[in-house]
Amino acid sequence: MGLGVMIVGLVLFFGTHLVTTRRELRARLIAARGAAGYKIGYSLLSALGLVLIVWGFAHYRATGWIDVWYPPVAMRHIALAVMPFAVILVVASYVRGRIYAKLKHPMLAGIKLWALAHLLANGDLGSIVLFGSFLAWAVFDRISLKRRSDPGAPPIPVGGVGNDVIAVVLGLVIYLALALVFHPFVIGVPVMGA
Repeated sequence: MGLGVMIVGLVLFFGTHLVTTRRELRARLIAARGAAGYKIGYSLLSALGLVLIVWGFAHYRATGWIDVWYPPVAMRHIALAVMPFAVILVVASYVRGRIYAKLKHPMLAGIKLWALAHLLANGDLGSIVLFGSFLAWAVFDRISLKRRSDPGAPPIPVGGVGNDVIAVVLGLVIYLALALVFHPFVIGVPVMGA
């Protein structure tokens, strides 16, 4: 049951996010519902999808675990080494500096690293579906960005190296909070010392 709920959540979450890549459909929805109506609907559907993903995955982990392969211990160490970079890239998409300017879409790069790290460290079916979906979406979205003809959102100012320092420090702090608090107490899997 949990795996099915998670898949429904993934379809809802990514289905909502895929509307962004279909610019004509997005424009028609905004014209029909107004910008505020579109944003509210988008946010509610995305949030519902995320809730179903989290609940479904937690239920799957508790009751329906299915092993597909058994990753070597080294994969967990690789994942642990990659994750700080993934978090820093996500932070750099909001604290824009040279990292942002160089990568253009550090959020997607961070999501790809996060998903890949978790795919390397987890060999169960639910993890493969969950993290594989995020990896596939991030790759698809990055490709779609290259093909979009409209300017999208208004540009956000990009700072200098100072913003990069902030992104790295803040990213490392968030990474430590995720690894030491969130992962063991919310996910139920210790990241360090396991």
